[in-house]
Amino acid sequence: NVGKAREMCRVARKLSPQSAIVVGGHVTAIPGVEHLLDADHFVKGDGIAWMRRYLGENVDAPIRHPALSSGFDLRVMGVKVPNNLDTSATVISSVGCPMGCNFCTTSAFFGGKGKVLNFYETGEELFQVMEQAEASRKVKSFFIMDENFLLQKPRVMDLLARMKRAKKSWAFNIFSSANAIRKYSYDELVELGIASIWVGLESPHSSYSKLDGADTVRMARELREHGIMLLGSTILGLEHHTPENLTGEIEHAISHQTDLHQFMLYTPVPGTPLYQEMAEQGRLLEVDLADIHGQLGFNFQHAAISREESKKFLDWAFWRDFELNGPSLFRICRTTFAGWKRYKNHPDLRVRERFQREARSLRHAYAAMLWAMEHRLRETNDSVASQIRLLRQDLEQEFGFIAAAAARLLGPVLSWTSAREEKRLAAGRGYEPRTVIERRNWLET
Repeated sequence: NVGKAREMCRVARKLSPQSAIVVGGHVTAIPGVEHLLDADHFVKGDGIAWMRRYLGENVDAPIRHPALSSGFDLRVMGVKVPNNLDTSATVISSVGCPMGCNFCTTSAFFGGKGKVLNFYETGEELFQVMEQAEASRKVKSFFIMDENFLLQKPRVMDLLARMKRAKKSWAFNIFSSANAIRKYSYDELVELGIASIWVGLESPHSSYSKLDGADTVRMARELREHGIMLLGSTILGLEHHTPENLTGEIEHAISHQTDLHQFMLYTPVPGTPLYQEMAEQGRLLEVDLADIHGQLGFNFQHAAISREESKKFLDWAFWRDFELNGPSLFRICRTTFAGWKRYKNHPDLRVRERFQREARSLRHAYAAMLWAMEHRLRETNDSVASQIRLLRQDLEQEFGFIAAAAARLLGPVLSWTSAREEKRLAAGRGYEPRTVIERRNWLET
């Protein structure tokens, strides 16, 4: 985003030449960024402590967490979902990750391997932040910005104990590593309210410690059986990958049948140990900074795979996942339904309430989406279409007339809107997030 940051600095300098311009975030990790942006200060690492020192405030004062939304302008099958229906608050509990993978930008940005910066050290502190967000934003779902939330088990269990005492039925969407997930029983994860997990599923032949001893295929299946959605993330183009073995590694990743799957190219990003290593070896390619994001092509010279080949493997991985496992909306619905069937009569009221909330959309919206997906895939992928049909029939049997009516009345509409959206995107239409401006201690003049 260096181009956008450059334009923001230019406009700010023009409109308010007397103002000090402070730039923070991962863009500051770019070597020589001071010569790319017209700013007065470049903050690398913890911006809160820096700004407090800059303003002469107490660096160690408690942090007042702002009320943050987890997203906006969500579109599903060509239909814009009203923002008030996408209700989840973002909580930033920690930054950095002690795992310290060599490609990880956040780990490198906040101190590197073995370092983590906790904004909230205890479960009680996190509970207070969440309770405030629940009251101010009317939410019961939280997106936890923390590279490996489950790794700090004492803090997590402290939070769970506090939730139980207060009878809080919250849902959490988190990031975590496979070895951290294994520290918990499924009862603990469900009682805590873990609704979805972003988890790295790197090559089984990689040396990353976050996978140590984990049977990730079994773990993925069991998590889904307990109603916990998974977003698997797999890196393509690791040093041991070749055109001969990469297809098999992609097939292994797909075999996890995660609800969503992100494939990314192995990418030396400025500021990471991997970037420094590639620079020292003279293997970095001349690539526009804006194109270093892992979805276009290698930005380094791989020993066995060319930049052009990397993009072909990446596209094939997404296609193959879709071909074998079907649309993510279908997979999410299947996992949500599995959780509902397993826990709808759970003895803990907190657990029952959460699964009741998550199952509301199964009665109507998902029934309609399944009908649309089933009919759109019948001619191109009958195997997946059959699986979708069986799930839709299960929903109709579970929820009765409402689900059946929604499928037959709204399903054709979503089939049409999704086909229209597909044509729009194929024609080059895209969606840019709107500008967000947040003000604290702001005085209007």
